[in-house]
Amino acid sequence: MHDGTVTVPHPGNEPVLGYAPGSPERTRLTKALDQLAGECPEVPAVIGGQRVTTGRLVDVVMPHAHRHVVARFHACDGGHVVHAIAAAADARREWESMRWEARAAVFLRAAELLAGPWRMRINAATMLGQSKTCHQAEIDAACELIDFFRWNVHFASKLYAEQPVSGPGMWNQTELRPLEGFTFALTPFNFTAIAGNLPCAPALMGNTVVWKPSESQMLAAWHTMLLLEEAGLPPGVINLVPGFGHELAPAAVGHRDLGAIHFTGSTEIFRSLWKQVAGNLEHYKSYPRLVGETGGKDFIVAHPSADPAAVATAILRGGFEYQGQKCSAASRVYVPQSVWHAIDERLVADTEGLKVGDVRDFGNFMGAVIKQAAFDRHRAAIEEARGTPGMRVIAGGQCDDREGWFVRPTILTTDDPMVRHMQDEFFGPIVTVHVYPDHAWDDVLTLVDRTSPYALTGAVFARERTALVEATTRLRHAAGNFYLNDKPTGAVVGQQPFGGARASGTDDKAGSAMNLLRFTAARTIKETFVPPTDYRYPFLG
Repeated sequence: MHDGTVTVPHPGNEPVLGYAPGSPERTRLTKALDQLAGECPEVPAVIGGQRVTTGRLVDVVMPHAHRHVVARFHACDGGHVVHAIAAAADARREWESMRWEARAAVFLRAAELLAGPWRMRINAATMLGQSKTCHQAEIDAACELIDFFRWNVHFASKLYAEQPVSGPGMWNQTELRPLEGFTFALTPFNFTAIAGNLPCAPALMGNTVVWKPSESQMLAAWHTMLLLEEAGLPPGVINLVPGFGHELAPAAVGHRDLGAIHFTGSTEIFRSLWKQVAGNLEHYKSYPRLVGETGGKDFIVAHPSADPAAVATAILRGGFEYQGQKCSAASRVYVPQSVWHAIDERLVADTEGLKVGDVRDFGNFMGAVIKQAAFDRHRAAIEEARGTPGMRVIAGGQCDDREGWFVRPTILTTDDPMVRHMQDEFFGPIVTVHVYPDHAWDDVLTLVDRTSPYALTGAVFARERTALVEATTRLRHAAGNFYLNDKPTGAVVGQQPFGGARASGTDDKAGSAMNLLRFTAARTIKETFVPPTDYRYPFLG
């Protein structure tokens, strides 16, 4: 490796393809969808670069056509996790000793492969396995994951370049070492980009990883693993262990060499992991880093001066894109009476007009929810609303699981702003609206801040600048990502670092240097060029 001071390519953001009728990208994606729908790979564990099969096969189905199996994965057990931890330890010696630029080159190559020949394959896998429309797959599996790869390299270069000052006769340096131990990455079903970033961000900083993807996301996870291998990731740096969290997590969390947990998922599971770590503190070699992004009960609050059309559009896009299965999705809305009277009929009509169905039909705005348990939860929440005094189902509410797990986009209204539907996360296409008197703006800001235990995303709509300033101040701790006159979804890497606090996680901001720093252990090195040779200080004379 040469001794030059390296400048990494400037990241930028990956352009979003449109997939308009007749476009080249639409033709290529349709071909990839047909090809992947006709395959059914058996996904093995990948441990130390070796394919490991267990014989315990679990089906991965299309949520929008749940009789169609698109993959089967070999479910691992705790023994495979221990094997993966050992493989990570073996790979660590060479991986952490590389110059960081050599590690960075792997992920820059992965970005180029994904932007080019791998784009349609991973987009198609995301559409089929996670029921995303072409647009939702494009902004996630292609653009956001490419951005994570490129921007993480950019942020790492800044972190490594940050050095202390040196006084006369000395040289001070700071070294960012990888954590001592392995990182356990548990990733969610809803974003292929998050599933790729959670193991790759620690790996960039020299760590080695045991990766447990969501069972429902295994098709895209498998293709992501293949992409990383194609990009030159050495064996054992990221070890893929398919399976069920309750079977695999104890072996990882209970291991002496646990260095970190990188997690995105439910608040309940993250709290459970945190308790398990706390119970093992005396057993660990060092204190594990816990980095987690969990749930949200994300809000839209409109001021009487808000643009009604902008509010209605934010509800539709923020609440229903990807079936509301985004931790940032709008699910509780506060609208003044004057604005509500201007949008209620349009909002109902537009919601009823949204097309729901197989995502291979590019005319559909929404696909299916991810699995039967989610479908049952959403249907129960809608039925509960129908039986709750002061609540009404004003749009949607239909559920059909005969062919796929389809839940129509649903808008509820409530007179009581403290009903469960304004507090609990359903993670589906259900938006609850509370209409408040125009004069109650001050009270509503208090209500927004105190109603839910979460603090992930939120949006305020107003044309009056004083209202925007007041809401930004009063709701300072209510959301880690806060939007003015925009929907509370769609954070872009390098532009809006993502994460929230309270019950929503540790707010370590994926897509920023803050996140990478959590997977490093700093060492300060001081060199004195001419050390003293006499213990006596001048004052002793």
